Amino acid sequence: MAHNNKVLAPESPTAVEIAHLEAQKRASLRNWFSGFATASAGAVGSPFSFLAAIAIIVAWAVTGPIYHYSDTWQLIINTGTTIVTFLMVFLIQNTQNRDAKAIHLKLNELVYSMKAAHNELVDVEKLTDEELKQLDAYYTRIREECSRRDKMKDVTPPAAA
Repeated sequence: MAHNNKVLAPESPTAVEIAHLEAQKRASLRNWFSGFATASAGAVGSPFSFLAAIAIIVAWAVTGPIYHYSDTWQLIINTGTTIVTFLMVFLIQNTQNRDAKAIHLKLNELVYSMKAAHNELVDVEKLTDEELKQLDAYYTRIREECSRRDKMKDVTPPAAA
């Protein structure tokens, strides 16, 4: 494994191996929930689950005339969808947080490994909103300057030979 042309000794554990070992030491409810959320998100995002949800709605709609569209009949679907939605918010948020963290770590590794990159951008996601706004303004100015230079290239006639 190489970083900035430095080769690590083959017996050295990788960052991922170290993280895995440390996580094993701290196995807890959080780790259990993370695994549960990942498995649940995969299951609920499947075509089978979507078809099952449609089947439940169709069955509910078909039973409407049987129960004379009563308040109880309506309450069943309202309560069921509320509970499912409430629980899914936490599962989805957990998987999104983990995915976002993984993406940030991958980007941090790319920034770290490039010589010309601004290493101060590693962990940029931890800045305050105001700091991010200022950083965005800085890169907007750079982008506008590059765009202005590109336009000047298009207008400037080539030099005579």
